[in-house]
Amino acid sequence: MSRAPKPPGRALLVIGDVVTDVVARHGAPLAPATDTAAEIRTLPGGAGANAACWAARSGCDEVRLLGRVGTDAVDWHERSLRRAGVRPLLVPDAEAATATVIALVDASAERTFLTDSGAALRLSPTDWSTELLGGVARLHLSGYLFFAAQSREAANCALRDARNAGVPVSVDPASAGFLAGLGADRFLAATEGAETLLPNADEAKALTGCGEPESAARALSRLFPLVVVTLGAAGALVAEGGAITARVTAPPAMPVDSTGAGDAFTGAFLAARLAGADPVRSAEAGCRAGAKAVTRMGGRPPVPSDRAREGRARGRGSRRGEPVEERET
Repeated sequence: MSRAPKPPGRALLVIGDVVTDVVARHGAPLAPATDTAAEIRTLPGGAGANAACWAARSGCDEVRLLGRVGTDAVDWHERSLRRAGVRPLLVPDAEAATATVIALVDASAERTFLTDSGAALRLSPTDWSTELLGGVARLHLSGYLFFAAQSREAANCALRDARNAGVPVSVDPASAGFLAGLGADRFLAATEGAETLLPNADEAKALTGCGEPESAARALSRLFPLVVVTLGAAGALVAEGGAITARVTAPPAMPVDSTGAGDAFTGAFLAARLAGADPVRSAEAGCRAGAKAVTRMGGRPPVPSDRAREGRARGRGSRRGEPVEERET
């Protein structure tokens, strides 16, 4: 008796950074050697984790996240990811603390990062297994993985195995600053074979040396089948085969914090691609998610508490006085 063919994969697997974000919004310029008033929150973050959460928020059937975290915060991050609809595949690290980022957000919502990569870049090839590709329709790699030798090797193993399995791979270059340190040629060599590249304008320029995002997008699309360059409030460029094929506008928004805008774009873009949308429609979905992301602190979408969710399922909200971790917007 012949076996029935396996159903095609539907899951998105993200491999990337899981980070504890300390976000400080300051309305006035920083005052050296004294105090500057700020609104400060400690939140779950990380480019890979944020993108996974936004993909789940955007309707992706199943989202999995592989990352390495310190034992100091593994339980907190696992709970946060599950609450967001993401299946955590977190590797506890007893020798390094969870990655931590201090995000300084000014009055224009622009952010500056102070980054301690901690356990995030200690992801090892031994943490990877081809079995993790079971049921996976797309693999997404956070670019931060490529900025340390050990995690870069792990990312290369995953990229190679995904290609061999016929699973398309996307990469977010993640950081123009870290790209400058690694070198564009090394990054491009390490990501060869990826189907989709999702840089912002600064990252696209850093990878090509081109002064304009349009020129950078065209140049990168000669190296990757699909390139989508995000332009913040100006939307995004879609490029294929050395040509700009679409310019997508972003909805207007009142920005509060731009920390998670690019991750939101990535997550929604990938969810749309998994649902069968073409690159332009997917970029439009990404722009809508990015516009939502900038209106709130941190890089994650809003997630109701379990109790509030249960209450809504019964046709009522949570009782007065019961805590709600975060309200839907």
